[in-house]
Amino acid sequence: MRTPEHGRAPKKPTIDDVARLSGVARTTVSRVLNGGPNVRDPVRRKVLEAVKALDYRVNPQARSLAGGASGVLALILASDLDAEPNSFYASALELGAIRECLLAGFQLITRHVPQDDPAAVQQLLEIATSQRCQGVILTPPFCDNVDLIRQLRTRGVHLAAVSPGGDGRGLIDAVGIDDEAGGRDIARHLIDLGHRRLAYLSGIPGHLSAKSRLDGVRRAMREAGLDEAALVVEPGDFTFRSGGLIASRLLSLSPRPTALICANDDMAAGALSVAHARGLQVPGDLSISGFDDTPVSGIVWPPLTTVHQPLKEMGGEAVRLLSGRIAGRDAGDWTFRTLPHAVVARESVGSRAG
Repeated sequence: MRTPEHGRAPKKPTIDDVARLSGVARTTVSRVLNGGPNVRDPVRRKVLEAVKALDYRVNPQARSLAGGASGVLALILASDLDAEPNSFYASALELGAIRECLLAGFQLITRHVPQDDPAAVQQLLEIATSQRCQGVILTPPFCDNVDLIRQLRTRGVHLAAVSPGGDGRGLIDAVGIDDEAGGRDIARHLIDLGHRRLAYLSGIPGHLSAKSRLDGVRRAMREAGLDEAALVVEPGDFTFRSGGLIASRLLSLSPRPTALICANDDMAAGALSVAHARGLQVPGDLSISGFDDTPVSGIVWPPLTTVHQPLKEMGGEAVRLLSGRIAGRDAGDWTFRTLPHAVVARESVGSRAG
């Protein structure tokens, strides 16, 4: 027997070493070690012989993760270190997911990960591994990170997404509303009321669902025969503070927009506070709309016209998607389940002549 040089422990054999010695794929080794089906007896014997020859020891934590025995699901939410989180959006998704987890027998953990941190992907992989997650629910922008999706999947983690807007949509089971249609509907509502000078307060770059809403606004303008190039677009970060800062700039333009379309309700509430501070009448002098239909939309005065998206139902549906994959009930192509949205007309929006 060889003795380790300089007191160092010998390198432990890995599952890849077993696959190499037995001449089969890594996934086949995993199926054998976890007692999976669809493995011929001669192949199973070769794998077990390689395991014995290498003295390969299964890592219980990795086995639990790959075998789906932990019963732990993780909800991953993006955070911005320089801004407060959109607390209702997060809590509504979490509540819907928790309710479904209780019915399905899963435990849910929620983690906020800084989206601009260069180590964000590594943080997510560590969460999935250290918490032995059987499944992970990704929200924007993580649900559009193709590299992250592939790395999680190679670790045997089942995945579902909430509101993917880009390449992730075709790679993962997902739930959401038709964000483009939501943007179109709220813009159409304003255009029908006579508004022609529109501004859009967008979300953080990388949140493709907010970009889809902007695409819908532009589509509504084209359909109405308006010059979409005249649309003023300002990037924000989904927070009350950014809504106020952007509104201050927009209301200093000449001529100023007659309607502000905000990518969420928090930014709309911030814009509304600035309008009040400037002595503007809402909706007499300025119309303001939000998106999401969170509680803040009904608390502010005047109450916000907004687009309702069923956040609790989306959280619950994401768990159901994961549950179907984990239990083997669902197989084949990835599914996108579209839930209904609706414009909720309130007092912050009014008619505008010309």
